[in-house]
Amino acid sequence: MSEKGKIEVWMNGCQVGTMALTPYRPQCCAFEYTVGWLKNGFSISPFELPLTARLKIANYHPFEGLFGVFADSLPDGWGMLVLNRYLSNKGVNIRNLNVLEQLCLVGSEGRGALEYRPDRSLRNNKEFLDFEQLATETEAILSSDDYIGEHLEEIVERGGSPGGARPKIFMKNEGTEWLVKFRAKGDKEDIGRLEYEYSVLAKKCGIEMSQTKLFGGKWFGTQRFDRIDGRKIHVVTAGGLLQADYTTPCMDYSHLFALAERLTHSMEDMWKIYRLMCFNVLIGNCDDHARNFAFIYDTQWHFAPAYDILPNGGYLGYHTTSVNDNPKPRFEDIIALATKVGLDVKTADAIYKEIKNKLQA
Repeated sequence: MSEKGKIEVWMNGCQVGTMALTPYRPQCCAFEYTVGWLKNGFSISPFELPLTARLKIANYHPFEGLFGVFADSLPDGWGMLVLNRYLSNKGVNIRNLNVLEQLCLVGSEGRGALEYRPDRSLRNNKEFLDFEQLATETEAILSSDDYIGEHLEEIVERGGSPGGARPKIFMKNEGTEWLVKFRAKGDKEDIGRLEYEYSVLAKKCGIEMSQTKLFGGKWFGTQRFDRIDGRKIHVVTAGGLLQADYTTPCMDYSHLFALAERLTHSMEDMWKIYRLMCFNVLIGNCDDHARNFAFIYDTQWHFAPAYDILPNGGYLGYHTTSVNDNPKPRFEDIIALATKVGLDVKTADAIYKEIKNKLQA
């Protein structure tokens, strides 16, 4: 196996395992935990990569031969656009790179705690940055198929990994790490302020979120929940855990409840999911796809703080994640699903009405 087809996976200074491309067509990845991780570590993805010594081989679909937990590390949307633009300027066609080579470009600078070696990532640890300048650059990149500009490398350094369609960067602010978003094509002029206001509203409705801030009065920022006191925290999206393609409607909120029941064994997490489901339905956030929910591991599994909460029409007003198998859910669907997953119906009814009243206030 050539080095081009083999990489190491690390987390917080410990090697988790080794991943290689199999010689079969279409090419799928094989992964094996190290002896040390088997002894002292945990399953980084309990359903597809249980903590056993057996060699695991991924399915080709839906992540082109990659395990979901590692596919979460790859950029999509904006991140892939700027990375592709940067590499093309260097004479490299990203489509000629296999998935393992792409993970090496993420290296130690991705979301969550997973790192990939050899590490070929770019780094930018400077706290200060000019938001106005970077916002102008991102708009120019989105408006042209070949625009490079002066600050493309800095944008890649600060945002080559984040997912989602909207331009975004990682940055440090007063010693803590944040993710800051800029406008995308078609966004309202005040999209940053709008997302900030909904984050404040979500917290008032009992939704757990990281700290949020409006930088410069117009750029929405959220403190990274995968960075705590300098430590990297392991994060896996629901799509990554379930091998679910986030680009298509393929999930129901019942799957999130089932994940919480299997992973966290926490009634508190079940209620967190329920509140988030109610909030998304009531504000019309139909962009509730499989990558917009996550679970974190920090000595044990928990449902991650909510993110990407905004009214969004989705596809023809249908929720990407259905409720009780209904992509246009009603109150009856919410209560029916609460009943199915074992939540107290009176409490579920009270929480729904509480959130609805706060949204109408």
